[in-house]
Amino acid sequence: MIKTIRKTALTLLLVCLLAGGLGSMVVTQENEYKLIRQFGRVERIIDYAGLSFKIPFIQTADTLPKEILLYDLAPSDVITKDKKTMLCDSYTLWRITDPLKFAQSLNGSITNAERRIDTAVYNSIKNVISNMDQNDVIRSRDGELSEAVMAHIGNNMDQYGLELLSVETKQLDLPSDNKGAVYERMISERDKIAATYTAEGQAEAKVIQNTTDREIAILISDAQAKAAQITAEGEAEYMKILADAYGSPEKAGFYSFTRALEAARASFVGKDNTLILPAGSPLAEIFMGR
Repeated sequence: MIKTIRKTALTLLLVCLLAGGLGSMVVTQENEYKLIRQFGRVERIIDYAGLSFKIPFIQTADTLPKEILLYDLAPSDVITKDKKTMLCDSYTLWRITDPLKFAQSLNGSITNAERRIDTAVYNSIKNVISNMDQNDVIRSRDGELSEAVMAHIGNNMDQYGLELLSVETKQLDLPSDNKGAVYERMISERDKIAATYTAEGQAEAKVIQNTTDREIAILISDAQAKAAQITAEGEAEYMKILADAYGSPEKAGFYSFTRALEAARASFVGKDNTLILPAGSPLAEIFMGR
């Protein structure tokens, strides 16, 4: 009987020692933090991969993720500056940067963290879109809206030991019940803008055409005036040449002789021509040497 009791006690002791040994080991993976708690309070944080130890039955180990996490927000209605309702469906990427602060402020709960993120992101999206017209919201879906939302949130998440890496919009659309009416109104507005641009272009073209016509008229007028001036100068030069040609008897006689020869040559057209001149002709007098 005594041997049986001793054997049982020894077995229980070995089981306790084995349980204590196993309970004192803490295995940390590359993508996680280990929070060692003692009576609910965080005693230390293990942020490296490997094997560590804790006091069995007194200390406990909680696990927090170290990798980037995704939180998908529920779709919600938002109202633009021009009082248009839109449906926003977005998600955010985040990670834990300070495990101790995360444990103290959010009790180390991912669910609590997602609630804080949901509130912050939704309020930021609502405030940003409420200061934008619907057309601006639609045009900013290529990244501008995400940047504005992130800037509005700022570093508010630092107090919880977490960091928001990005806020992305999966869908930003019109509610299905008024989508058709909104599209028709947008088409009508675009048509009005196009008509305005067309009218402005036509007015600008008319101004350019009138300006060009006026410049052409001025150029033609200047050219005609210049041509008249050159003609007058040519005629004056011609008259001066004539005056010089008849300025003395010798020049006048030579000029008359030259003109007579040119006239005689002009009268000979073809072959076997005869020039008959009256005796009193000035040309005959030149040829006769009178």
